[in-house]
Amino acid sequence: MANLRFATNETHLVKTVCAVVLKGCSWDLLLKPRIGSVISSTTVNQILQNLSQHGSSSFISWNFFKWIELNPGYKHSLQSSWTMIHILTKHRHFKSAHQLLDKIALRDFLSSPSVLNALSTTCDDQDVNSHVLSWLIIFYANSKMTQDAIQVFEHMRVRGVKPHLPACTVLLNSLVKERLTDTVWKSYKKMIKIGILPNLHIYNVLIHACCKSSDVEKAEELVSEMEVKSVSPDLFTYNTLISLYCKKGMHYEALCIQDRMDRSNIHPDIITYNSLIYGYCKQGRMREALRMFKEMKDTNPNHVTYTTLIDGYCRVNSFDQALTLREEMEAKGLTPGTVTYNTILRKLCEDGRIKDANKLLNEMNEKKVVPDNITCNTLINAYCKIGDMKSALKVRGTMLNAGLKPDSFTYKALVHGFCKIKDIENAKEFVFCMLNDGLSPNNCTYSWLVDLYCNLSNEEMVLKLPDEFHQKGIIVDISVYRALIRRLCKRERVDYAQRLCDIMQDKGILGDSVVFTSLAYAYLKAGDIDSGLKIFDEMYKKRLMITHKIHKSFAASYADDKGILGSFWNLAVERGLISRSTLKQIHKDQDNA
Repeated sequence: MANLRFATNETHLVKTVCAVVLKGCSWDLLLKPRIGSVISSTTVNQILQNLSQHGSSSFISWNFFKWIELNPGYKHSLQSSWTMIHILTKHRHFKSAHQLLDKIALRDFLSSPSVLNALSTTCDDQDVNSHVLSWLIIFYANSKMTQDAIQVFEHMRVRGVKPHLPACTVLLNSLVKERLTDTVWKSYKKMIKIGILPNLHIYNVLIHACCKSSDVEKAEELVSEMEVKSVSPDLFTYNTLISLYCKKGMHYEALCIQDRMDRSNIHPDIITYNSLIYGYCKQGRMREALRMFKEMKDTNPNHVTYTTLIDGYCRVNSFDQALTLREEMEAKGLTPGTVTYNTILRKLCEDGRIKDANKLLNEMNEKKVVPDNITCNTLINAYCKIGDMKSALKVRGTMLNAGLKPDSFTYKALVHGFCKIKDIENAKEFVFCMLNDGLSPNNCTYSWLVDLYCNLSNEEMVLKLPDEFHQKGIIVDISVYRALIRRLCKRERVDYAQRLCDIMQDKGILGDSVVFTSLAYAYLKAGDIDSGLKIFDEMYKKRLMITHKIHKSFAASYADDKGILGSFWNLAVERGLISRSTLKQIHKDQDNA
């Protein structure tokens, strides 16, 4: 006791506390009176390391770690917590190590920079580090802290520490879920370089990534790679491939996968059948879809099966058959949900059967099926199409009262509806609401406003639109001017488009390739070749190139102007505004057309 009371040297203090702990005496009696004022978290970290060196057991360190935390005024540092996790891991007490990791994660909500800083001096055992850092990757990925997970992976890669396969799988899967496709492939290549041998789970995640990005070629490459490495596909692999082929309309290839499943003695499940039925329905091949539905083996159709078929019949105008299937669905105890009702509602609205649509909505209410954004948007769009804006606004009110938030589709439908009845003030108001809600109007939204002003022979008001946005506190950037200028050019109001471009540049907003290409084409189409060439010269000075994307957009937008469009591209090439690589892509597109 005297030794502890008068010890001033930290090394001496650590040795003294370790001696007391190892004696097995009462820690409360010997240590508690001075614990708050003498022992810091830094000292505890050293004590834990010293205790772990006495014998092969980690129990003494673990018990001391838990005991000292019970003392008032003391809290373990991140450093001492990680030291304890490493000690537990080294002695194969994985469950306790995991529990401690979860505990400090919930308490401190760890971020990778602070953790990696604490880990840098904790342990130099590669096997232990591999365990701990792999767990950390899994924790971050499952917590949707993807960038933190990537940072830990990079930390391991740089230091030559190989992550465990489950950590690699979870990391790649989290990237797929967030649709970070490029990062998926970059991370996978890095994994291969540090010696990770992919297993079935990793291949399944990668094929799922291909399905998300509709990359058939890459998926087939992965399947070939699996064959070379003797990794046998499972039901998930085959289902993902079938889903990918059906999405791309490659139904023959999907059926080949089903045949391959049969030969591998892997039985199709409901997901397999639903994908194949969806593929038939997408192509309007309802006979084949119904035949497959009736031939389902060892599995029962579910909500997805029936909803897919009902949607398919609605799309081929076999509405009675769709309703018959809904009755069959209910007879089998499968209550139609929101998605099923939305499918039928969409068909009723498309056919202009608004009264029947409202009856269906009442039925949903009676059966306590909760409408969603798609339900409300379908009705709003239907009312907007027939110019019944009062009813459209009423549905929007119901939507808001139900706690649903209007999305881009809601606002676009309302803007289009008000433009249709030539109510420009309300149309603009909903564009303002859309922007205030953090949603970006697309080119169509702005085009409707421009079209309405042009139809009213009031183009001057188009020039004032950006100032109106600004007065409402909305930031006006290049995207707004670009949309307005493009539409004015399309409407052959090139003088107004040029004036708007001048206003934009006077405000310090520089034009981009789309703006100048639109103006140049509009001048050329109007027969003012000199003005068009001046725009080209200005583009060349500013190094504004016509990209492959711009070329595709203009080719689609002005498809009827083939003669003028051809001359325009030739002039652009002569002026050096289309690069060789872009020209190659253009020629490739033309060859494939």
